[in-house]
Amino acid sequence: MTSTEHQEFTASVRALLTKHAGSAAVRTAMDTELGYDQALWQRLCEQIGVAALAIPEEYGGIGASLVESLLVVGELGRTLAGVPMLGSAVLGVQAVLLSGDEEACARLLPEVAEGTRTLAVCWAGENGWDEPGVHEADGTLSGTARYVLDGSIADTLIVVTATGFFEVDPTATGVTRRVVPTMDPTRKLTEITFTTAEARRLGTADPQPAIARLREIAWAAIAAEQVGAAEHCLTMTVEYTKSRVQFGRPIGSFQALKHRMADMYVLLESAKSASAAATLAVAEHTPTAPEDVWVARLHCSDALTTIVAETVQLHGGIAITWEHDAHLYFKRAHGTAHLFGTPQRPVAHSS
Repeated sequence: MTSTEHQEFTASVRALLTKHAGSAAVRTAMDTELGYDQALWQRLCEQIGVAALAIPEEYGGIGASLVESLLVVGELGRTLAGVPMLGSAVLGVQAVLLSGDEEACARLLPEVAEGTRTLAVCWAGENGWDEPGVHEADGTLSGTARYVLDGSIADTLIVVTATGFFEVDPTATGVTRRVVPTMDPTRKLTEITFTTAEARRLGTADPQPAIARLREIAWAAIAAEQVGAAEHCLTMTVEYTKSRVQFGRPIGSFQALKHRMADMYVLLESAKSASAAATLAVAEHTPTAPEDVWVARLHCSDALTTIVAETVQLHGGIAITWEHDAHLYFKRAHGTAHLFGTPQRPVAHSS
C-alpha cells in the first residue's frame, strides 16, 4: 500500500471502531466472559479483513504485511477494545508462519483469516518471556505459560518451548486454563498449565531465530498500540482543557498548561516516529530491525506512561473516578510497559 492507501485504510478502521467500540461498548465488553465484543470482531474481520491482513493468500489471507496489521493494532490502542487482534491475528499467525509448518498453516490459518479460529501463544515463564514456561519431553509438554493473550477463549494453543513450537488442543487432557486477575480490566490474561499434555510439533526449524523474530514483532506491535493510546489521551486532554472553565477562562488558555500539552505533543510525535520505524523494520525484516524495535519498545513505553500521567493530572480529580476513561488508559500503560518483557536499558557511564 502507498501512504495514501494506509491513511484511507486507517480511517476505515477508525470509523468502524468509533461507531461500534466507544467507551460504553468497551466497558460493557470487558465485564463479559470473553472480555471483548464478538460482534465487533466479526465486523472487523468481515468488513475490513483485519485478521487476514498478514496471512499469505495461499492460506486464505489477504497477503498484505505486518504494517497493515499493526495499523489496526494502533487503532485498537486508541479505544482499548480487547478483540483478539494482537494475540491471535498478529502473534498467533506469525508463530505458525515462523514454524515453517506448511500443513499447519494450510489447516489453521484460513479459519483465523475468517475470524472463526482464535490462536493463543503460550510463552512466558515464571520470570517472564526470556525463558519459556513450558518444556517438551518425549513429545509431551509440561509447565505453565503465564500472561497468555486470548488464552481463555482460544481454539488452538501455540506453545513456545526452547526446543520448538507446538500445537495443542486447549480441551486436551493435561491442559488447564485459569484467567488471572490483572490491573488492566480491558485485557484478559490467562495462565495455562500443561501436565504431560499431548502436543504436535510445528516444523523442524531452529526455534531460537523464530523466537527472537516473534519477540521483535511483539515489541513492535506493543509500540503501535501504545502510540494509539497516547494519541487518544492527548486528544482527550486537549478537549477537556477547552471546556473546563476556571477563573472565568478555559483552563487550556493558561500558558503553563499549554506548555505541558505541547510537551505531550512533542513526546507523542517522537513516539510515532519510533513506532513507524520499528513497524517498517519488522515488516521488511531489515538488518536494523533489532535496534529499531529496541528503541521503539523503550521510548513508546515511556511516552505513553508520561502522557497518560499528564492526562490524569490535567483532568484533575475526575480522572481517578471509575466513570472517567483516564484510569483505564493509565492501567493499560502500566500493563503494556511489561507485556512481552522489556529490553535492557543502556547503563549510563560517568566520564
